[in-house]
Amino acid sequence: MKLTWFGHSAFRVDYAGAVIMIDPFIENPTFHGDHKAAYAGATHVLLTHGHNDHVGSTVDICQATGALLVANPEICNFLESVGVDNYSPINHGGELQFDGFSVAYVPAWHSSSHDPSGGTGRYLGNPGGMVLRSPTEQTLLHMGDTGIFSDMALIDEIYEPKIGIVPIGDRFTMGAKLAAIACRRYYRFQTVIPCHYGTFGLLDPNAEPFLHEMGDARGAVLVPERGEAVEF
Repeated sequence: MKLTWFGHSAFRVDYAGAVIMIDPFIENPTFHGDHKAAYAGATHVLLTHGHNDHVGSTVDICQATGALLVANPEICNFLESVGVDNYSPINHGGELQFDGFSVAYVPAWHSSSHDPSGGTGRYLGNPGGMVLRSPTEQTLLHMGDTGIFSDMALIDEIYEPKIGIVPIGDRFTMGAKLAAIACRRYYRFQTVIPCHYGTFGLLDPNAEPFLHEMGDARGAVLVPERGEAVEF
């Protein structure tokens, strides 16, 4: 498995036979690479919730590649109305099976809406996290945007994720302290990848506070460079 971070919460996961884009806000101001190359060959797009900084380039990706959108029903219905034809809805507690891997939708504490310029916003269902499981790869959890909650321990018990993608930027998600408590108390990750920081001035600018809060567990934290694939 190869994992590539494009800044904010946007990731690409390369499995044998599948290219999965998660929350593909690849046009964020911190990624300066080739946007089309970033999603080349995409087979699936996974959305944790409907905010613009997570939906990102989903419509362009799906139209250019024919990728299958996996998101909650409200997001699927909304994106169908703006040009996404290939989608498979999911909701909390559900799991979808694909060739070589599965996707499960788990809770997150956040909000979810589309807020067009000058509009009042459109409700886009409950936010979630995405669990990717494959018999040949380590299980990965993308938490989406979330605060801390004790049922994270239940997610860990059921799915046993070994790689955790964790929002740490504060204000809209967990900050460094709460994200570290979540990782140390509720999960047994072998690798922790921080995200949702440094994109805008409202967020923590870097991962250093999180590394500090992780203490003697900081060795599990991987801070990748934007646009550079990491192999597991």
